[in-house]
Amino acid sequence: MKRRNNLEGRWAIVTGASGGIGFEFCRVLASMKCNLLMTAIEDTLLEERAAEIQASCGVKAVPLTLDLTDPSAPGKILQATDELGAEPYILVNNAGVFTFSPVTEHSDRKIDLFIDLHIRSLTVLCRELAVRMAQNGEGRILNMSSMSCWMPMPGIAMYSATKAYIRVLSRAMHYELKDSGVSVTVACPGGIATDLFGLPPKLQRLAVRLGVLAKPDVFARKAVVRMLKGRKQYVNGLLNRLSIFFVAITPTPVRMMVKRRMLDRGVRV
Repeated sequence: MKRRNNLEGRWAIVTGASGGIGFEFCRVLASMKCNLLMTAIEDTLLEERAAEIQASCGVKAVPLTLDLTDPSAPGKILQATDELGAEPYILVNNAGVFTFSPVTEHSDRKIDLFIDLHIRSLTVLCRELAVRMAQNGEGRILNMSSMSCWMPMPGIAMYSATKAYIRVLSRAMHYELKDSGVSVTVACPGGIATDLFGLPPKLQRLAVRLGVLAKPDVFARKAVVRMLKGRKQYVNGLLNRLSIFFVAITPTPVRMMVKRRMLDRGVRV
């Protein structure tokens, strides 16, 4: 048996792998000689990214294009691992969606998107992979939540609520699986300089320089280290960790100011 956390020749499944933090997770793991099953909904871009990693890192990087909101998606991922003869040691549930608008303006389709992607698909993947990992006596699961899981702020209700689900599920599964050799880590990042929130690249770079946003490659590397150590939770940056307390005591007038100055004036993402 390989020494735990020696990733050479092991397999990792990464969802939302074609860009942003997901692609950075792939690069970090590949640099540690871990083979990858990369999933995303984008076809051409995913294939390009998988080929890039395979060429630069000398590992197997297999693209699997699918829509995780499709109930059959988890089964297709497991089928792909079986066809590859791969026993996944790592699962990174990174795929996500963001919007800034009131729940009352969400279509049924958008509500389903949040629930199917952040809750149903993630839960099923965690369950299925945890069973397989436990049978092997080892495994690592990393679920992407968000700082917003502590933020019941107007405009991000569905996002923050479903991210809170991810955090609670992950913390509970960490204890459920502790005796099996499988760990579950939840990452709750503050702002990351990716396209998820709709910021133009110039504003992203400025925010990084100001320390408002973190660079995705730095975050991914630190999150992987904590996952491999079997930590329960990772919140990046001292400021973010301190802000959890202050956000919790944010008075109603401040929350209403967000609503009136952004939602009521038509700011949407």
